[in-house]
Amino acid sequence: MYIIRRCRAPLPSHTPYSTMTEALLPLPTVERLSSRVIRVLGGNPGKFTLQGTNTYIVGHGPQRLLIDTGEGAPGWLASLKSVLATEQATITTALLTHWHPDHIGGVPDLLSLNPDTKVYKNSPSVPTQLPIGPDQTFSTAGATLRAFFCPGHTTDHMAFVLEEEDAMFTADNVLGQGTAVFEDLGAYMQSLEGMAVQFKGRAYPGHGPVIEDGLGRITEYIKHRRQREIQVLEVLGQQLEGDDGNGGTARERWTPLAIVRLIYKDYPQSLWAPAERGIRQILAKLAQESKVVHDEGSDTWSLSSSSSSNSSSNTKSTL
Repeated sequence: MYIIRRCRAPLPSHTPYSTMTEALLPLPTVERLSSRVIRVLGGNPGKFTLQGTNTYIVGHGPQRLLIDTGEGAPGWLASLKSVLATEQATITTALLTHWHPDHIGGVPDLLSLNPDTKVYKNSPSVPTQLPIGPDQTFSTAGATLRAFFCPGHTTDHMAFVLEEEDAMFTADNVLGQGTAVFEDLGAYMQSLEGMAVQFKGRAYPGHGPVIEDGLGRITEYIKHRRQREIQVLEVLGQQLEGDDGNGGTARERWTPLAIVRLIYKDYPQSLWAPAERGIRQILAKLAQESKVVHDEGSDTWSLSSSSSSNSSSNTKSTL
């Protein structure tokens, strides 16, 4: 279920997801997803935004909550106005999941529609934003959202549990198609494990279609990342013929690109550059755990002495 799209250009630092080869599922610009959730696409489709950034109108009645605002594309504001007119509702509170421009760029448009809307964000970036604390709740008719701090994709990343549906708005930590990218793999893995015990129902992602089995998708994400870590350790554990000059068996020192060439040997070379960035993040996490060591002079990596002894009896694997 992990989709990879080819791309010629490097992924920008704020890109939320992996690149993909499978066709994107078509999504309507506006869609009611449940009795209390309406998705409005951000009007910014593209290879780095999938069908566009998902923004969500949440609740019943005349006062609604909004999760994220897109990047400020004119089409989003027009869609939002249309939905609110049909629903005879206004947005009284907006919750921003993280700082990336495709999630916060539409705030000025939102405020032009309703200057009294309160805008909340973890680690506010402007004085007019209000902070979000751990487990803070936001309520309106028919909906209660509980904030869950889950850094990894970004340091300020927040998800929101919709208590009435036992569902979660996962933002860019978990996507409707593909796999997410992250700034800090260690923090990201901890966040995925934390997210997995917060809800049991749907996941409403920051990009892509609704995930009916949200917990199942998070479990897949965790399994996928752990498998990649195991693959990296197994590559580093492979032995070279010959000795190390001290009567022992030599072990390879690997560059990240060399690891990519082995693990991703069946993938197009156009994917190797983004894959190398992911491998470097895995190596950094493993180094923090004292499982690998880095030679900065040659930018090569090898197993630590403890990891080498643990893997010496099992160096073969299917990558």
